[in-house]
Amino acid sequence: MYLGRILALGTNEDGSFVAYRVSSRSFPNRMSKIFENSAAIIPKEGYEKDIFQSPYIAYNCIKIVDDVAVVSNGSHTDVIADKISLGMNIRDAIAVSLIAMDYEKDDYNTPRIAGAIRKGGEAYIGIITHQGILVERVPPGEVQYIATYEHIKPVKVEFYAKDAEEAAEFIMDKGKFQEFPNEVTSAAAFVKDEWELSSI
Repeated sequence: MYLGRILALGTNEDGSFVAYRVSSRSFPNRMSKIFENSAAIIPKEGYEKDIFQSPYIAYNCIKIVDDVAVVSNGSHTDVIADKISLGMNIRDAIAVSLIAMDYEKDDYNTPRIAGAIRKGGEAYIGIITHQGILVERVPPGEVQYIATYEHIKPVKVEFYAKDAEEAAEFIMDKGKFQEFPNEVTSAAAFVKDEWELSSI
């Protein structure tokens, strides 16, 4: 079952985290790159011209702002983070940004998915499609994922990770996520005391 882009977030016994995976049939030549407070999806060396074929394939997929980690499948990562940095609550920042950016105007009407979690566990997950918008709270102690195709409503999932590296590995091809093909790259942010980032 092809899900396209996938994000997961929530809290387990080791901490709170966000994780993101690119699954792609059209643009598989991409990688994740970690910066000081963000993770970006970019074309691999030699495939930089791909960005002229689609404006949606390069973006920050994770951004840390204050004590919140934001995760999404597009440029709305930055929009959500900016609103949170200006004092907007997580739920409204996701909802307003998804409405403003809308679904991607590509051949597939690809939905925009997003989530954010505060150190301590307050978390929301959302999606906007060509048919509607959904933003929901992730219950404390729970992990949920959502994808651009098929699983377009939040799904509770068992997610085993003790740090950012393990979270990036898990969403890539472990547990429930090994059922989903065309994995390309992944990234995650994990917090116990301070946020840490990792990518595959």
